[in-house]
Amino acid sequence: MIACRHCDLLQQEIALPAHSDARCIRCRAMLYRGRRTTPDVMLALALGSAALLIVSNLFPIAAIAAEGFHSSTTLYGTVLALYGQGKPLVAALVLTTAILIPALELALLLYLLLPLRAGLAPPGLPVAFRFLRAAHPWSMMEVFLLGILVTLVKLAGLATVVPGVALWAFVGLIGLFTAISASFSVRDFWSWAEAACPPRSLRQPA
Repeated sequence: MIACRHCDLLQQEIALPAHSDARCIRCRAMLYRGRRTTPDVMLALALGSAALLIVSNLFPIAAIAAEGFHSSTTLYGTVLALYGQGKPLVAALVLTTAILIPALELALLLYLLLPLRAGLAPPGLPVAFRFLRAAHPWSMMEVFLLGILVTLVKLAGLATVVPGVALWAFVGLIGLFTAISASFSVRDFWSWAEAACPPRSLRQPA
């Protein structure tokens, strides 16, 4: 049985076809979704995101040339530049939301998916899952990318701007993160966890 979160009506839970939704018969609110993806697809998306995250942090975002002067910077270099300009809070915000939180989210996702794909339950699975869910809303790479693009467009009238490898990797990273968010399902995840280890050893968070 499952209770609707909106009207508290108890209803019988049934198996759903993939990519379909179950709705409350009283208020039509969504109760749960059918299977959205597989562990292999989620793991592939997470590994691809991890590779793009590394590239986006190691290589320059863009190169700027004007009157014989050439300059380029990485994501971390942007953080240092903001700190050097007397904007420590902005630097900390960029560092946290564009670098640390995405890295933490991917690390937790891989920590959970790799053992589950091998048929094992990682230690501290419920705690790691809670941290993963709590970290996701704080990832704001799209906002940071929009700021970069606005800056580069403004600089294009004053200097020659050449987008770097890291910028394209960052765009791809946002695309993969969007695919992960769209296909990730809590119900799917816990069904993978229950298949990998005895249900009594798991305590699913509310």
